[in-house]
Amino acid sequence: MPVSAQIDQPVSTWQNPPEPIVSMLDADQLPAVSISPDNQWLVEFERRALPPISELAEPWVAIAGTKLNPATWGPAQEASYKGITVRPLGATESTPIALPAGARIRNLYWSYDSRYLAFTLTQADGIEPWVLDLAEAKATPLAGPILNGVYNSPCHWLPGDDGMICKVRPQGLGAPPTEPTVPPGPIIESSQGRVAATRTYTNLLKSPHDEALFEYYFSAQLAHISLAGDITLLDAPSLIRDVTVSPDGQWLLRSTVHRPFSYQVPLGRFPVRYELLNRRGEVIHELADLPLADDISLAFDSVRPGKRNISWRTDQPATLYWVEALDGGDANTPADHRDGLYTLAAPFDGNPTKLWRSTLRFQGVTWSNDTLAIATEAWYDSRQLKTWAINPQAPGPEAKLLDARDFQDAYANPGTPVTMPGPYGRSVLQLSGDGTSLYLSGGGASPEGVFPFLDRLNLATLEKERLWQAEGEIFSQLIRILDGNAQSLIVCRESQTSPSNYHHINLSTGEDTPLTELVDPLAWYADVQKEIVRYPRADDVTLTATLYLPPGYDATTDGPLPTIFWAYPEEFKDRQVASQNTRSEYTFTRPGRDSVLFLLTQGYAVLSGPTMPIIGEGDTQPNDTYIEQLVSSAEAAIDYLVERGVSDGSRLAIGGHSYGAFTAANLLAHSDLFQAGIARSGAYNRTLTPFGFQGEQRTFWETPETYLTMSPFISAEKINEPLLLIHGAEDTNAGTYPLQSERLYEAVKGLGGTVRYVSLPAEGHGYRSREAVGHVLWEMVEWLDQHVKGEP
Repeated sequence: MPVSAQIDQPVSTWQNPPEPIVSMLDADQLPAVSISPDNQWLVEFERRALPPISELAEPWVAIAGTKLNPATWGPAQEASYKGITVRPLGATESTPIALPAGARIRNLYWSYDSRYLAFTLTQADGIEPWVLDLAEAKATPLAGPILNGVYNSPCHWLPGDDGMICKVRPQGLGAPPTEPTVPPGPIIESSQGRVAATRTYTNLLKSPHDEALFEYYFSAQLAHISLAGDITLLDAPSLIRDVTVSPDGQWLLRSTVHRPFSYQVPLGRFPVRYELLNRRGEVIHELADLPLADDISLAFDSVRPGKRNISWRTDQPATLYWVEALDGGDANTPADHRDGLYTLAAPFDGNPTKLWRSTLRFQGVTWSNDTLAIATEAWYDSRQLKTWAINPQAPGPEAKLLDARDFQDAYANPGTPVTMPGPYGRSVLQLSGDGTSLYLSGGGASPEGVFPFLDRLNLATLEKERLWQAEGEIFSQLIRILDGNAQSLIVCRESQTSPSNYHHINLSTGEDTPLTELVDPLAWYADVQKEIVRYPRADDVTLTATLYLPPGYDATTDGPLPTIFWAYPEEFKDRQVASQNTRSEYTFTRPGRDSVLFLLTQGYAVLSGPTMPIIGEGDTQPNDTYIEQLVSSAEAAIDYLVERGVSDGSRLAIGGHSYGAFTAANLLAHSDLFQAGIARSGAYNRTLTPFGFQGEQRTFWETPETYLTMSPFISAEKINEPLLLIHGAEDTNAGTYPLQSERLYEAVKGLGGTVRYVSLPAEGHGYRSREAVGHVLWEMVEWLDQHVKGEP
């Protein structure tokens, strides 16, 4: 049957999807909500509509693994809010904050005393620092467009009314370097027998001109900006990566990058120097100067040698902590201990104290006081995770084990320690009133469903007490504990028909006070049928998916529907863990941007996120049987839907984004289960990512058969169902550059297959502009209507 001219001929203009999708795309979005650290203020941030393509097409410079806007000295294609409203917590009336028209609000920072909310405003010629006085409900600029926001946060609060420390653009820098019209010579790279394998990165430095641009745009100075707008420069221009302020506000930790740069790895691996500065900007101590890290082992859990994770203890006025690898940073090196945790207090002229040694790779630490901190370690290959209580005053082997489990085991997850603002306004562990217990906020996954909870853990006995748990058909999550005994809480509640709203509840009295009253912006979906479904795979692994059906649909009377699967596999080391259900039936789900759920409006059933676990137990690697497990998972899902009468097995599509696109192409190549496919922003030839991808740590040369078998490009002659390929023309995600889709299109086309390739100008790995999002949905609807939706 010939393909209709409507979709076969090239389309040179942006298209809109059919109604009601197009109206839904332009509907107002729910705001983001933030509660002040002292729990006195509630602020709502108005989300912007999908930006126009003209905004995404603004000029950018791609260097050192980043993309920046040369006009604003900020990130290219930045996401932002457009408005702010504020009200006292518990009040019903909000005050809108006066801001310039077309405001682009980013970088939100609560002051430590909650009196102010700082943010940045992106103007056409740069980024301005602003401060909102909560009590006055008034926002004012502290300076003009002077900030350098190309990398990391540009500003950090000082305690009290002392203003902020910010990164500013150097004065008198002049115009950016111009690219030579005549190449000065060849670009030469060399390696002298040193092992320096890297994964696939994009937007790297490529020439001396790129190096000059990098030094120009990343050049910054530290400045003290007072609340009155007075600006005091503190240091000379340098390539500042980041700056953080000690809790007492008296010291600055500055990290700067320096030559030699690399054309093989991004900025995060460039040589970096860590220095301690006083408030006058004088360097008083060099903490570390780390060399170029272009040879970190590819094995997961390998890290940079030397000091890393350098930061401030949140419970002390001015004490640094950091981690150093005890195994040289190479996860392949056998070692009894992997990392050491160290501290060094002001004035930083003594010897560091080693607090703790991990047997796995250090993951993080949450501070509490002189005698308590919680440290976490994990190891990817074994999926092992351990959580310890350590005593900063008594470093050594006396750490107490609080939790040990498979980090993918959601049923065994005891929850995450709850934090609160400490004596210096930074987050510390929230302890019970008598100091004997901490609180754990958990996801609550179980065979019966997902019901988040709050537990109290006695640190001496390790006994737990369940204080609160979500129940019924309302999905609730803990936001804050307001008192020492955890009787006064702020929670978020949502259901299938009601968006997430904040509530203040009292466990002792049962009192429940709504704090927000957000309403459903897409009421059409209130009648959509949403169900968590479970079904067995041939190897007895239990699979899970979320099934969405159009309003009013009844399989008995309406018969089977055309159905689209939207998939994304995951690797596991334990089949029991892979069988767990970690999703709730009672969450509020509405489509946004290019969501596959918009297809419900066109009469499709949607099987969202059908689990396709790729399992390798013991010494077996998951990807050794990737294709077999993938196809078996799809077969199990189809069998379930056909048995229920939702689908008939002859009008099925498989789709996915990124690794899900890779999945879709593989299922078309290695099965005849689906009548069409949609693959967005994927990678299809694994020989182009030869040093590993996703959860695969082995290189192409270690296991070429795995790379070749898993590459749908290699099996392009087997893709005999229609395939729609979509890709952002400026995709910078590691491994999924547009060449992947271009080459698969050429292969399928050249072999006589039915394939369409849509390249989206100015778009990255995810699609953001109104024009591109609308067009992607139009392409999906047209493709499925033509190749899937026909009569059974």
